[in-house]
Amino acid sequence: MGIRGNNSLRLIQYWLTPLEPSAKKVRVSLHIPRTTRSESFSYIGREGHGSLHIALSVLVLGLSVGVIFGPSGNTQAGLSTPLAATMAAAMATSEDAAPVQSGKKSLNITVAITENGRANDRDTAKDNHLQTAAVLEAPKEPILASVPPVVAPDPEKKRNLKVRSGDTLMSIMLSAGIRRNDAHDAVSALRAVYDPRNLRVGQRISLTLSNDGLQEMRLDPSAIRQIAVRRDNNNATSFRAFEVQRTLTRRVKFAEGVITSSLYKAAVSRKVPLSVLAEIIRIYSWDVDFQREIQSGDQFEVAYERFVDDEGTVVRHGEVIYTRLNLSGAEKPLYRFESRPGIVDYFDNKGRSAKRPLLRTPIDGARLSSRFGKRRHPVLGYTKMHRGVDFAAATGTPIYAAGDGVISYRGRKGGYGKYIRIRHAGGFNTAYAHMSRFKKKVNLGTRVRQGQVIGYVGTTGRSTGPHLHYEILAGGRQVNPLMVKMPSGIKLGKKSFARFMAKRANIDALVADLQKETLISQR
Repeated sequence: MGIRGNNSLRLIQYWLTPLEPSAKKVRVSLHIPRTTRSESFSYIGREGHGSLHIALSVLVLGLSVGVIFGPSGNTQAGLSTPLAATMAAAMATSEDAAPVQSGKKSLNITVAITENGRANDRDTAKDNHLQTAAVLEAPKEPILASVPPVVAPDPEKKRNLKVRSGDTLMSIMLSAGIRRNDAHDAVSALRAVYDPRNLRVGQRISLTLSNDGLQEMRLDPSAIRQIAVRRDNNNATSFRAFEVQRTLTRRVKFAEGVITSSLYKAAVSRKVPLSVLAEIIRIYSWDVDFQREIQSGDQFEVAYERFVDDEGTVVRHGEVIYTRLNLSGAEKPLYRFESRPGIVDYFDNKGRSAKRPLLRTPIDGARLSSRFGKRRHPVLGYTKMHRGVDFAAATGTPIYAAGDGVISYRGRKGGYGKYIRIRHAGGFNTAYAHMSRFKKKVNLGTRVRQGQVIGYVGTTGRSTGPHLHYEILAGGRQVNPLMVKMPSGIKLGKKSFARFMAKRANIDALVADLQKETLISQR
């Protein structure tokens, strides 16, 4: 093998030789040159061995020590850590402990092995080559169990949509991001209980969505009818339709307030629904000019129906059963009463009908812009008798027939533009001018009912802006629509009057109780 090979075998034999009872010392010196020359390794005073052989020798030496003195060996352990770890720890302190000789840094490691396998601290200190620090074992890493992650269910999202003009149920669902096949299947299932063509503008649709697509669609065709389309649990690709008839409970709500600027603001401040407020105005429209007669300090009262579901949620508002206006000290109470089966009207406290043959204001939401009498004409520029009243409103606002009658004129009429005249009973006629268009099927000779739409606001003829010019003719002569005395409408017979008085007493008692409840709740 040669000299170098023999030396390597001798080194292995030296380490494998059984230990004597007395302590044996092993000295290993590692020389690290400052320059880039080839490294050399000396052990037990020997030098001159080749780098490759020395490296192999150290490797075999480390393996031998690990086998003989490892934790699993039968021999008492002399080293508690691998040789490489011990050498690394020694190198960390070499700069402070090792002397510098002839331009080299030498690292001397002295390990004393005693009979019980532990280093002899006194011998080590005595040798004074190097005081080594204790070698720390690497911390044991915790073993983590592999647990599959819990996948949370897909969260459902709800969307509430409102039907707009031109929308279809299919277009609404597609715009919400629903897949076309899901939308088609849902609409097909819905047809079993509801015709999608009956969808109304303003109607609300509730959608429940998930990552799998549409889960449920709800809509309410009426206050007591609810329809739902749900994905079938047994067949994820199909839908089923359900219909529920809700049971509503009737309750009566009371509100009262003082008018400071307008009836509208006073009623809204008392949380009176707009539908109820519109009914109050309609009831009094035959007798009250809301723009001229309402004064600050006037009062109002109203008792109206509202219907709630099983959870107490208000679903819709019903009829006004009682209302009262106090205008400049004049009391004007009205009671709802069914005079004949299917014939319902409002009567004052003396049984006189609130309904008159003609409406003083045949338009909703308009502003009185010009009164009856002499005025400077806005187009002609000189003073001229204005034989009607003007109501300013947006183009297209509906115009109602002031009373029952027959269309006697329909067409253009000079400065009036598009014009309609209606002949009524009792020698009265009404005229409507400056229309933008006529209502379909309202032609010459057509019989119309009070409150029926006959046309729409415009600015045809001699007009400076959209408005309705309204005239009332009595005996062929124009009279002031706001001042003309109208005969009473329905007159009650003796039996009907007796029933009305009993009904009135019940309503008065109910209103008194509601007033007490309102006062208690406000305390």
